[in-house]
Amino acid sequence: MDFLQNHIEALIFCAPSPVKVADIQACLSEMFGADVPEEDIKGAIDRIEQKFAAEESSFQLNRAAGGYQFLTKPAYQASISILLKQQSKKRLSTAAMETLSIIAYKQPISKTEVENIRGVNCDYAVQKLMDKGLIEIKGKSESVGRPMLYGTTVKFMEYFGINDLNEMPVPKDFSQEAISSIGESTDTKETEINNTDGQA
Repeated sequence: MDFLQNHIEALIFCAPSPVKVADIQACLSEMFGADVPEEDIKGAIDRIEQKFAAEESSFQLNRAAGGYQFLTKPAYQASISILLKQQSKKRLSTAAMETLSIIAYKQPISKTEVENIRGVNCDYAVQKLMDKGLIEIKGKSESVGRPMLYGTTVKFMEYFGINDLNEMPVPKDFSQEAISSIGESTDTKETEINNTDGQA
């Protein structure tokens, strides 16, 4: 077993961005309590590159930004894209979907107005939708307190496969259940709702 190679392979795999030889060297030197020659590290990286270049491997070692990172090979991009799309849709809770539906049809709309329609606190759902880039602040209301107004984003249209908001179905054409399930998997519905948003 190539002890050094395995450690370097693990470091590259876990790094969130391309990891440089100097960073690998510093990490290994601290772990072993002794200097690890740069040529030994580069030799191990070459062996790792050859290992993953084999046809049976779905990963490859990629050199980028002066460092190294593992990437899936192009042949597997189609299946990975499908998985990521499915997971992205599953991450939206029923509460988030209901909140998003209200914002989409009533925009620009304040959080208080959304809460009046849903009848529950929407802090968590609104923040979740903001984090995912599906809604954004469109301005401020002229009403008392000048609350923030929310509306959908370009990413919202990409997410649901529409080119214009006018392409959304007319509300009377579907039930509340349909509104709640937009974008969710038919066999899995997550309940990612916090205590303040649990009455969806």
